[in-house]
Amino acid sequence: MPRTRSRFRKYDGGDPLAPPVDLAEALDAIGDDVMAGYSPERAMREFLRRGGRDQRGLDDLARQVAERRRDLLQKHDLDGTLRQVKELLDRAVLEERKQLARDAMMDDADRAFREMRMENVSPSPAAAVSELSDYDWQSPEARAAYEEIKDLLGRELLDQRFQGMKQALEGATEADRAAINDMLADLNELLAKHAAGDDTQQDFDDFMAQHGDFFPERPETIDELLDALAQRAAAAQRMLNSMTPEQRQELMELSAQAFGSPELMEQLGQLDANLQALRPGEDWGGSERFDGEQGLGLGDGTGVLQDLADLDDLAEQLSQSGPRAQLDDVDLDKLARQLGDEAAVDARTLQQLEKALRDSGTLERGTDGQLRLTPKAMRQLGKALLRDVAQRMSGRQGQRDMLRAGAAGERSGATRAWAYGDTEPWDVPRTVLNGVVRRAGDAAGPRMTIDDVEVQETEARTQACVALLVDTSFSMAMDGRWVPMKRTALALHTLIKSRFRGDHLQLIGFGRHAEVMEIEQLTALDAMWDKGTNLHHALLLANRHFRKHPGAQPVLLIVTDGEPTSHLESSGEVYFSYPPHPVTIALAVRELDASRRLGAQTTFFRLGDDPGLARFIEQMARRVDGRMVSPELDDLGAAVVGSYLGSRDAGRPGGDGGYGGFGGMSGLRSAYGDWMGGRGSWVGDD
Repeated sequence: MPRTRSRFRKYDGGDPLAPPVDLAEALDAIGDDVMAGYSPERAMREFLRRGGRDQRGLDDLARQVAERRRDLLQKHDLDGTLRQVKELLDRAVLEERKQLARDAMMDDADRAFREMRMENVSPSPAAAVSELSDYDWQSPEARAAYEEIKDLLGRELLDQRFQGMKQALEGATEADRAAINDMLADLNELLAKHAAGDDTQQDFDDFMAQHGDFFPERPETIDELLDALAQRAAAAQRMLNSMTPEQRQELMELSAQAFGSPELMEQLGQLDANLQALRPGEDWGGSERFDGEQGLGLGDGTGVLQDLADLDDLAEQLSQSGPRAQLDDVDLDKLARQLGDEAAVDARTLQQLEKALRDSGTLERGTDGQLRLTPKAMRQLGKALLRDVAQRMSGRQGQRDMLRAGAAGERSGATRAWAYGDTEPWDVPRTVLNGVVRRAGDAAGPRMTIDDVEVQETEARTQACVALLVDTSFSMAMDGRWVPMKRTALALHTLIKSRFRGDHLQLIGFGRHAEVMEIEQLTALDAMWDKGTNLHHALLLANRHFRKHPGAQPVLLIVTDGEPTSHLESSGEVYFSYPPHPVTIALAVRELDASRRLGAQTTFFRLGDDPGLARFIEQMARRVDGRMVSPELDDLGAAVVGSYLGSRDAGRPGGDGGYGGFGGMSGLRSAYGDWMGGRGSWVGDD
């Protein structure tokens, strides 16, 4: 048998039993933002910024990045090395004074001269170290403290360029220091050849074979080595730039005492020059303001400056500010290093969510290069809205989420033999019984044949021709009615397209003028300053829709928050007047009467509390034996869907004129519960 090979990788954190990313929550949030006027691209990015119920978003991660950056600056200052030098210098002077006081064999003149030098040591650490460079220390402890200053400076200067050198060179011998000088000389030679374009991979391999122990990260190419060295060297330069002029001067003078020889500084100066020439894009001129009290040495300070640079990179990556920015741009290793594994897991989950949204058919890029919701996403969003409507109409959780059972009509109780093309449900008991009876006379026959099948007869179902007129004037957006209006339209559209496919729905938006809209166009419609409520034009389009389907039951649903203030003149121009002109009202009423003559069952959904608007719409509704509903915004979808179901039921043979299987008007009142008890009002519903 062939052997299978397993591949393993390092565990990257997170809950291994966690569920996959929740696209449903993301789609709901994106859909709401799209309806509010956001582009799908912006809506997706806004969701990723906010995060979900149990998922931190980019804003939370960016806030953590900003907090860590602020903490680093408020916690530290940059005079740690100077403090250490001052402490060692004070110790050396103190031990030397003790030794001078104890030494009885010393010549009095010599003692007086030495004591004078100790008393007149410069307050500047750099000047004091330089002044005492030729002093013959009498105290072994004092000599050791002074020598430690030079050793500390050398290790700190190397730690600035090569992380970990301070600890690695603690207690270093002269041979170790010579090896450092050899490495620096060979490194500068390699960088010079690279700058001239004369280096080869073999040159790099030979260098790493001889000096690879100084580079634990084990770069594989000279470019990787250059990147690591330049980032650290640039951070060291930024640290120097961040110091006060006095601190910089002290360190520059002290650097000459590193390891007791100026050779180290010469090599490091050459290295910095090579790195700046080869990597000019690094930030060599930046600086930071540190306000803390915890002193940082040169090496640790350079590490903090590198951390600050990492945090700045992460802030830029998390901002997703570029036109083509994606979450794959976020450096997860850097994020884990700065904020911990949990933050990296959150960012990885957001990356997976973004990829799933792009790859699952939820979003697609159009010919114009912009993202948009796909038809699949529109259906998913519509189903979610329809479930919400069903729950509001049922009045309790756990109710089935479909408003009607049986798209072919209500069952009559009778059955008949199945015929080709029938879509009615099978009557299973009658079908099984037919097979049993047939086999009683012919035991060798098949257990079931097509002739045994009986279907349940259903009552004929009337087709409906539905016109949903939605007010798109600016007042709808200004007063927070824009998104509920769109959600209502999408819920009704989904219901008709999924359960009542024979019905004909037309969506008409009316502001200064009216326009027939596809559902994708309406949901993506942005709010505009559009003065005018042209109900006249909208009714013209609705009546044209009714006339195209003479055999269907017309259903007219009008959602508005204002009186008609514009109309369409015979020339095709729009006339606007506020307060409403009598001609505008007359033309709207004329088209409403035409709808009634076509048999339309009309319902007005009044939004807002304006008493004048309420009286006007009530009169319009009574004129055509229609209804006026004044729902709360959260119940608008349930009200519109319920009115549609009730209106189409009124045209069904045996229908009661009720609201979609809720037992007429009284049943719908009960189903709507407390909303009917006071949050909504009905006019003309006898």
